[in-house]
Amino acid sequence: MQEWANQLCESRQFGSKMTDSKYFTTTKKGEIFELKAELNSDKKEKKKEAVKKVIASMTVGKDVSALFPDVVNCMQTDNLELKKLVYLYLMNYAKSQPDMAIMAVNTFVKDCEDPNPLIRALAVRTMGCIRVDKITEYLCEPLRKCLKDEDPYVRKTAAVCVAKLHDINAQLVEDQGFLDTLKDLISDSNPMVVANAVAALSEIAESHPNSNLMDLNPQTINKLLTALNECTEWGQIFILDCLANYTPRDDRESQSICERVTPRLSHANSAVVLSAVKVLMKFMEMLPKDLDYYGTLLKKLAPPLVTLLSAEPELQYVALRNINLIVQRRPEILKHEMKVFFVKYNDPIYVKLEKLDIMIRLASQANIAQVLAELKEYATEVDVDFVRKAVRAIGRCAIKVEQSAERCVSTLLDLIQTKVNYVVQEAIVVIKDIFRKYPNKYESVIATLCENLDSLDEPEARAAMIWIVGEYAERIDNADELLESFLEGFHDESTQVQLQLLTAIVKLFLKKPTETQELVQQVLSLATQDSDNPDLRDRGYIYWRLLSTDPVAAKEVVLAEKPLISEETDLIEPTLLEELICHIGTLASVYHKPPSAFVEGSRGVQHKRLPGSTGLGESLESPDTGSAAGGSDAPPAVIPSQGDLLGDLLNLDLTPPATTGPPPPPTSGMQLGAMDLLGGGLDSLLGGDLGGSSAMGAGFGAAPAASPASFSAPVSGGLDDLFDLGGGVGMPMGAYNPPKTVWLPAMKGKGLEISGTFARRAGIIQMEMTLINKAMSVMTDFAIQFNRNSFGIAPAGPLQVLTPLSPNQTIEVALPLNTVGPVMKMDPLNNLQVAVKNNIDVFYFSCQYPISVLFVEDGKMERQVFLATWKDIPNDNESQFQIKDCHLNSDAASSKLQGSNIFTIAKRTVDGQDMLYQSMKLTNSIWVLAELRVQAGNPTYTISLKCRAPEVSQCVFQTYEAVLKN
Repeated sequence: MQEWANQLCESRQFGSKMTDSKYFTTTKKGEIFELKAELNSDKKEKKKEAVKKVIASMTVGKDVSALFPDVVNCMQTDNLELKKLVYLYLMNYAKSQPDMAIMAVNTFVKDCEDPNPLIRALAVRTMGCIRVDKITEYLCEPLRKCLKDEDPYVRKTAAVCVAKLHDINAQLVEDQGFLDTLKDLISDSNPMVVANAVAALSEIAESHPNSNLMDLNPQTINKLLTALNECTEWGQIFILDCLANYTPRDDRESQSICERVTPRLSHANSAVVLSAVKVLMKFMEMLPKDLDYYGTLLKKLAPPLVTLLSAEPELQYVALRNINLIVQRRPEILKHEMKVFFVKYNDPIYVKLEKLDIMIRLASQANIAQVLAELKEYATEVDVDFVRKAVRAIGRCAIKVEQSAERCVSTLLDLIQTKVNYVVQEAIVVIKDIFRKYPNKYESVIATLCENLDSLDEPEARAAMIWIVGEYAERIDNADELLESFLEGFHDESTQVQLQLLTAIVKLFLKKPTETQELVQQVLSLATQDSDNPDLRDRGYIYWRLLSTDPVAAKEVVLAEKPLISEETDLIEPTLLEELICHIGTLASVYHKPPSAFVEGSRGVQHKRLPGSTGLGESLESPDTGSAAGGSDAPPAVIPSQGDLLGDLLNLDLTPPATTGPPPPPTSGMQLGAMDLLGGGLDSLLGGDLGGSSAMGAGFGAAPAASPASFSAPVSGGLDDLFDLGGGVGMPMGAYNPPKTVWLPAMKGKGLEISGTFARRAGIIQMEMTLINKAMSVMTDFAIQFNRNSFGIAPAGPLQVLTPLSPNQTIEVALPLNTVGPVMKMDPLNNLQVAVKNNIDVFYFSCQYPISVLFVEDGKMERQVFLATWKDIPNDNESQFQIKDCHLNSDAASSKLQGSNIFTIAKRTVDGQDMLYQSMKLTNSIWVLAELRVQAGNPTYTISLKCRAPEVSQCVFQTYEAVLKN
């Protein structure tokens, strides 16, 4: 598409800019016939005008593929403008007319030997853009000649063509030896050829991360650095990105490369600057910190980064996101540049928030007074989001710079006195963190906080206040009254507040047991018996078990001394930060996520790491061995790496050690309870009986005999218990296909009636239609076209109506579909706008496809992956629905759903209710996870859906309802 746009622009430069618009205004019947005649005209000027009209029609979306042979005949010309226009047409229609496209091959081959280098380059570029397998074999010989052409323009175009050909047919490129030729071009005398060869090799290496294509050695690096000075700016970026993948042998080589790359920091193009920063940040790891050059390099890095902040806001934002990473790795680079990050009144909010974040990262004892004065000023702004972030930043300063804590607390109290609701709430949230950092130091402010209790309406602020009341209950006379006031609307509170309230009341009970026994029993009952939230329920049972079994142990656990919170709780995890530093100047550095988290597809993911700063020389690993040693295979694309330790947790072996005999049964509920809590391990918690003991503490109500969270499966080990399929899942039935409905009534279709449905058969989506001719005339020349839609559904071939449709005749047609068409979000999401043409007219109608036709056959998730993904998807993305009047048991429901590619991962039974955990994957790689609850004798099912794209949930629910009820 980019090539097409470039060529269209180039070809327009030849014509008159004042008159080209006329080609886009003609719309009349019989135009194709007239164009055909003009294309076959003997007059060159008339031919050129005709081709321009064809290109104009093609540009506005008209189908002019019928003119293919006539346009191809115009290739035999010396006129460069006409040739460009014809090539443009070929690139667009060759895929739909592959047999006709072969007609043009001879002309391509001939043009590749034309005396004019522009025509040679144009021919090889166009051949590379025609993605037709039949043509690729004819491309090899011309491409080989062009790679060794005397003209550098032709060679640089041919280098890019190798990468395009590799994308179409990788094996052919390797067999023909093009990769070796491409490597030879790195030694070319022309810097632009070198840059394009590097770009092409990098592109190919990305899709084959384990191949050693970019064999970087000191000689190659020297050639690249020589070419760097004479390249265009984009050529410099390709070369710098390639240099960043090299690991120097020692600190001397590292310093030498840094010295030659440093001049790029003063380049006008910000992309070149960021690529140079990336190379320097990586190679600095190899330099000893006591080296004079190391200090010089630090000083040189600051000015170009500061300069980037004088650009337009969008560029500023990209620069700030990259600076955020740099400051986390090497804060000393910008420690004296605090003022450039002060917020300007006209900065957009996204720039303000990013600057604020960097200010906190650079805050130190030397500049804290200046920073606090700024933050207090920001807290009086009108932008609510910005004010919230500013208040939170004051709290972060207190935690980071101990000497400023008192001043920060005083500033927060001043802000609380303003009585501005959102300011008060943010202040309470950060004061909670200050209490955690500096216990028994600032508790005198609690009275002021309690005065604002009634104004708190945000979950985070309410939870923070409840934590403060519970933690310092012995210092607050009416703590029980305060917590009881929250308890009145317990079920209306968010999960965060409920969990905090439960813990706070248990703390209060342990500090004042005689006064609060009734209160604690009330909250435990609400948490365990009246709640359907598993986290809340489980925590309630653990507290209940602890309090009833061993109050002394309960006190030691619940009132244990808490570790101080760290200075920076929002720092990016070190291994992720290293990887992001290696991706400075790319989208990964803006998202602060590794490429594997947002780039999906077949390409392998190569995790990059900074070279070690110690153990130089022999102990240093090459990039390839480093990535191999870095860990196991990349996780499935459905779980984007969030930079946390989730992957490490999933790799833990949670199964119990093998034993020669069966484990001895617990002697009593009390012992089991103690084991669960104090060292019995995850297996017991997941698989064992979480019920209460009969030997409960005196005067303390017994927990129910069986927790709703307990599993019916016996203890087998770790998370497998959750996914015990012992209940049995039936064999899949056939896929459900909705009955045909009338899409185009005969009244609207001038006698043509179309009814249809959608089905998925053997992995292929089909649009199955019945065409009825209710008119008096014969219908022929059928064609179909779809408008852009949510999932890119498009016809995979022409509408096959092979015989004319006579009056009163009915014909069945199955149109195969694919999902590679243009995408645009529709309302509703599964709406499809269709145009059907015949010899009478063009007819338009809308229909809705069941989203189940997009469920692919490999949509069954691994159990561990399912569990991790369910936790990873935010709770806000969860939707719950009810399916009424359904009389299937869980096994029958599972079998029916599997026929539509909805796969059951696991089944468990809780209190007579079967819970099916299911996954499905759409054609665009969106995963949907489901929990289906089936109660014997109850015709109403409950389904919870979780998805990273929550807008699909409604359509998925409709599929469930349709499949289960039919």
